[in-house]
This record gives sequence, C-alpha cells and structure tokens, in this order.
Amino acid sequence: MSTVLANPAKMIARGAPRVIHNDGELETYTAALFELTALENPSPSELEAIELLTLLVERYEQDRYPLPAADAASIVRFLIKSQNRMQRDLISEFGSESAVSMFLSGQRKLTLDQVRRLSARFKLPADVFIERA
Repeated sequence: MSTVLANPAKMIARGAPRVIHNDGELETYTAALFELTALENPSPSELEAIELLTLLVERYEQDRYPLPAADAASIVRFLIKSQNRMQRDLISEFGSESAVSMFLSGQRKLTLDQVRRLSARFKLPADVFIERA
C-alpha cells in the first residue's frame, strides 16, 4: 500500500478534505476552491487539491441539487429570450416561421438538419437539441 494512503482515517482526522454532507461544508469547500483557482501558478499539490475539491463539490451538488432535463423547445425558447431575439429570427434554421411556431408549441420535433443549424447558430453541441426518450 502506498504511504500516501497508509492511514486515510488519520489524514481525515488531520483535516484532509472529506465528503461534503451539508450546505455549510459546501460553502467552505467552494470558498477554498475559489482561492485555489485564483492562484496564478498553482503548485502540483494545489492542482491536486483543486481536482479533489472540484470532484467533492460536483458530487454534492449533483446529489443535492440535480438539474432537471430540459426539452429542446424550452432550450430554444431560453436561447431566443436570453439573446433578445424573436421567433422569426430562426426562420433560416427552420425554413419558415410556421415551422418555428410548430416546434416551439410542441407540434413538431426537430429534424437532423435543424439540429445542426441550431447547433451552429448558438455554438452549442448538437446533443443539447436532441431529446432523450
């Protein structure tokens, strides 16, 4: 066994990072993570700490605050709104304003070509617009 992990219980007792169990610990770990990522030239051990804290924070947040899956129409609506656009601004991606309307109202699914065009327009991976069954 590696001497680094010879006694993990002692390491934790001395203050080594451990699994996050509540929002207070999350806040503490997040603050430490921000400090470490602000370093201009982090040492190898600081880079390891960044990686470990990131894993711990992500795990806690995914378990505690899971993000619901969004449907493609909701994503497109959000993108339109956040960029101060109108439905008609997507005619080139859909072919017609009625096709945009039908998609946004749930009457039509996206075609592969529309997925590609939306991906290019919004500079997002195509799978963002592909709904999972």
